[in-house]
Amino acid sequence: MTSMNRVSTEDRTQETVHHANRIPRSTGWVFVAAIVAAGGMLAYAIHGGVVTRVAAESSLVRSTEQAAVPIVNVIHPKEGAPLEELILPGNTQAFSDTPIFARTNGYLKRWFFDIGAHVKRGDLLAEIETPEIDKQLQQARADLETAQANYHLAETTAARWRFLLESDSVSKQETDEKIADLSAKKATADSNASNVHRLEDLQSFQKVYAPFDGIVTARNTDVGALIDAGANAAGKELFHLTAIDTLRVFVAIPEVYSRAARPGAVAFLTLDEYPGRSFHGTLARTSNSIDQASHTLLTEVDVPNPDGQLLPGAYVSVHFKMPQTGRSVVVPSNTFLFRSEGLRVALVRNGRVQLAPVKIGRDYGSTVEVILGLQASDAVVLDPADSLVSGAPVRIGSHATEPPGGSGADGSRK
Repeated sequence: MTSMNRVSTEDRTQETVHHANRIPRSTGWVFVAAIVAAGGMLAYAIHGGVVTRVAAESSLVRSTEQAAVPIVNVIHPKEGAPLEELILPGNTQAFSDTPIFARTNGYLKRWFFDIGAHVKRGDLLAEIETPEIDKQLQQARADLETAQANYHLAETTAARWRFLLESDSVSKQETDEKIADLSAKKATADSNASNVHRLEDLQSFQKVYAPFDGIVTARNTDVGALIDAGANAAGKELFHLTAIDTLRVFVAIPEVYSRAARPGAVAFLTLDEYPGRSFHGTLARTSNSIDQASHTLLTEVDVPNPDGQLLPGAYVSVHFKMPQTGRSVVVPSNTFLFRSEGLRVALVRNGRVQLAPVKIGRDYGSTVEVILGLQASDAVVLDPADSLVSGAPVRIGSHATEPPGGSGADGSRK
């Protein structure tokens, strides 16, 4: 019994020692694992800090580089209209404008139409008393009767002498003299007849008629006024007659547009007294010659005026619709760079600036026509800085669709 108790006691002692020895070994492994984990965390923290610092430096570099790239605003050019409008000043003129003069001497007996009157062709405008012409006509008719009587007598005498010559009753010389006298008498009668016709024509000028349908715009005589149509005296205008059913407008077109100014081209007139209205016309003819002093082509525009609203002598603006000879675009006037090598615009292509040479056409003030060097798809820099050079990087800040101010042309094209 005692021995069995001793054995059990020894076994428990050994188990306790073994358990005591096993506990410190597990604690060591845990401690080692903790140290390793702490080291890993320290290494991760150190590495993360390095990475964060590198990323921050890279971001700062990128921000600095982006801040150094200038920001520009761009716009696309506006295509020019297929028809361009040319506006030129002009003055209306009556299609027919005629002063009426007297063709005979005398005194004005009466007149029938005053200024503003509408007359038809053949209407009697005035009558002139010509007593001298009347007496001269009577004398001329009497002289004609005498000449005709002498002619008939000479004709009868010549016929008789021809008959007598056949029987040799008279000489050949005498017969020739009678025949020659007949010819002279005939010439005298013809001369007197012509004088009678001349005086009859002068007498017919006692009545002054309207040569065409029109309006009396001036009456410069009155009853009892002396009418002098003599060759040595300046004739006085009795009436002034105009036809305004169609008006003429003579316009000097600049030489640069002369090729497009062809008969049949459309034109229309605008007047200050008719705001918002236009009167259509047609380019009827041109002088086919450039004036060397003004370098313009003289053209005539005919404007129908059946109701007489347009008056001769009015100041008008003549609008021509002429086709463009080439394609052009319109850009704002603040897109140009004036360089020593010539006029330039700044374009943005693939994020970089390209300075392109251009040739301008007409200047509309806020916008300018470019006839060479630009396309509608180009991105043009607004208000470019003088420091811009080709190849410099830029960033687009805003993107407009068309030039400010509408279509970029004059008021008539907006």
